Parts: sequence; structure tokens; C-alpha cells
Amino acid sequence: MEIWINPACSKCRSALSLLDAEGADYTVRHYLEDPPTVDELAAVLTRLGLEPWDIARLGEPVAAELGLASWARDADQRGRWLEALAANPGLIQRPIITADDGTTVVARTEDAVRSILP
Repeated sequence: MEIWINPACSKCRSALSLLDAEGADYTVRHYLEDPPTVDELAAVLTRLGLEPWDIARLGEPVAAELGLASWARDADQRGRWLEALAANPGLIQRPIITADDGTTVVARTEDAVRSILP
């Protein structure tokens, strides 16, 4: 499995601690240094069953600079949202875990992390 993290994020550190405690085999992706592409984001969102605005961190300063809160949340604007998240990875909710079987979660809670463990 792969986990997208920001090391400064307490939720990410908690998820890593739980994965380690459970002996999970995983790869860490520091998504701020190695941002996902638009295609990678689209694939993860499909697995999550979510839209880009569902995983956007609207409280971030760059979100305010871009005016994300006022962007339409519809199919016509989906590409715009994906481009914004790819260009500004700090806007992406974290951590995101993708299991080898394709199961994917936004792992902000212990239950979410446990849901992806075998």
C-alpha cells in the first residue's frame, strides 16, 4: 500500500504509527515534494468515490488566494479543481492510503486506517 503524507501533519503521523503497530507493509509518498499528477488524483478520487472539492483543504491560504470556496462544484469544473490540487498539493486532504487491491481511504481517523488493513 501507499500512503500520501505531510510529515508535519499529526493525522499523518498517527496513521503511520498505527500502520507500524499493525506491521503493515507500505510505501510513503511525501506528496508535497512528489505531488500527484492530475491523472493520479483522478484515479484516487475514483477509488474514493469522491470529487476533488471533497478532498480540498479550503482553509489553506492558497485556497483563499485562488478563491476555491467560490468555484462551482460540478462536472464542468472538475478539471479545474484537479489542476488546482495538482499544482498546489498542500490543498489535498491527508493522509490518503491506497491499498494494493485499489481500496483507498482518506485516513484521518484510526477507524479509517484500520479499514484498509487486511
